[in-house]
Amino acid sequence: MTCREKILSNEYADLITDYRTAEELLNISSMDLCIHDIDAGYAVANVDRNVIPPMSAATYGYSLIPSLYGLMQVGGNLFNPENLAETGSIRIQNPPLSLTGEGVILGIIDTGIRYESEVFRREDGSSRIMAIWDQTIQDGEPPEGFQYGTEYTRADINRALISDAPRSIVPSTDTDGHGTQMASAAAGSVIDGGFIFRGAAPQAEIAVVKLKGAKQYLRDFYLIADGAAAYQENDIMEAVRYLERMAIVLQRPVVIVLGIGTNLGSHNGTSPLASYLNIVASRRSRAIIVCGGNEGDKEHHYEGIVPEDVEIRVAQETRGFCLELWGALPDTYSVRVRSPGGENSAEIDFRNKGDTEVDFVFENTRIFISNVVVERDSGEQLIFFRFLDPTPGIWTLRIFPPQEGQSGAGNFNLWLPITEFIDTSVTFIAPSPDVTLTEPSNASQVLTISAYNGLTGSWFAQSGRGYTKSGAVKPDLSAPGVEVSTVLGPVTGSCMAAALAAGCVAQFMEWAVVDGHVPSVSGKGIKSFLTLGADRPGDIVYPDNRWGYGRIDVNGTFEILARLN
Repeated sequence: MTCREKILSNEYADLITDYRTAEELLNISSMDLCIHDIDAGYAVANVDRNVIPPMSAATYGYSLIPSLYGLMQVGGNLFNPENLAETGSIRIQNPPLSLTGEGVILGIIDTGIRYESEVFRREDGSSRIMAIWDQTIQDGEPPEGFQYGTEYTRADINRALISDAPRSIVPSTDTDGHGTQMASAAAGSVIDGGFIFRGAAPQAEIAVVKLKGAKQYLRDFYLIADGAAAYQENDIMEAVRYLERMAIVLQRPVVIVLGIGTNLGSHNGTSPLASYLNIVASRRSRAIIVCGGNEGDKEHHYEGIVPEDVEIRVAQETRGFCLELWGALPDTYSVRVRSPGGENSAEIDFRNKGDTEVDFVFENTRIFISNVVVERDSGEQLIFFRFLDPTPGIWTLRIFPPQEGQSGAGNFNLWLPITEFIDTSVTFIAPSPDVTLTEPSNASQVLTISAYNGLTGSWFAQSGRGYTKSGAVKPDLSAPGVEVSTVLGPVTGSCMAAALAAGCVAQFMEWAVVDGHVPSVSGKGIKSFLTLGADRPGDIVYPDNRWGYGRIDVNGTFEILARLN
């Protein structure tokens, strides 16, 4: 079996690792596997699942098992044309600055793009899309240095656009529409002839990665709801590498936007994806914009101090769900589980064992629990729960210290998966709305965007809230995310706030890098420039765990710069 076949096969597990870790974890001299580098020391090993132990955070280490990410969109019904104006983007598209993102690569990592749309074309009808790497199509050539998917160049796309059957030349498309909506809000251009549409950076060149769906064994491990779109962490990292390499080869600035997220993880930005995003965003002429998610009102976060009882409401016909407990050093934690019928598990203190299975006789429910005393990337204790066929009702977790002499005052946090990943309602009875930003938006070097209603100026209640678990300031800025205009209709969600922000960053990148005013600027620098010009209305004390340092106003940034000169 070739490496491409192993990368795609559900019979092969994907592990995010490096060669040394793989060598220690697996007997690679006799193992049927492929290892390929990503960047910055990260690699992916594809290993035959029949010859390795079942997936377990305790066995493999939490960060080696790819997390799964979902789309951060919640709906949309009515156009709100004021959203783009709210960001200051329209004013700087016009003279004297005339910043439209020209010369900047805007990278979309999502569900693909409907490349035929006129909003992605130049005035002569040619495409502004530089390339599409479709990870789901395997009958063409992958990008140089990659082993799966098919790359379509601008020449391929232009040939398709003048053909009577464009999909026969470039069969890639966006069946979901999410990626097309993101791209059009960030970088769509005007359509003449009745419908006028404009994105934030209408002359930016677009590079697209269509992510392949997650393998079934990972969907089963994380108990993902049937039909939910889910994408693997390692595929997203590969997509970032693709766009980074394109920027290096073409010597062009790149702005990467992610409208996806997950609720699992440390919420301190320590995952492999978050760490890799930090590395790329710290390089010159690079910026990464990440949405903060839509989990602010979903009752999926709980914060407490041991000892404490945590109650979870589980709806009828829930097939299963995951749950993560992240502890705070130096304390460690034990758990006891009580079912809705009053059946109690024994105290689980994890001594001499990393994995525990709890069977409830009267409830017909099984719970698999993995304990990682010191998780490699965060340095914290992680307890990972998998509830299978949970009885509907109120489940109770008793969290307490296992050792005499321990303070008993340790903080802990619990997170349930994002709403899209659970097939029915599963919520905490007494949730916390704070620290609900989805990963990887807690990464320190990325520009994290929360959402508000651009028409009313009010906070979007579903938008994720900061800060990070350790108290670092996140989000960085907020942007309109309610009823945002796209070529496919209005869309609501923090993904749209990130898309508008990404277009604003492309405009600033044109001025800073393409026009040579600040050619060495990095993502961190751009974050600071945009913070200077942010709109900070009302009596809010900034930074704020909802608004960050304020509402993005790229025109305001240039007004500040003009006064400083």
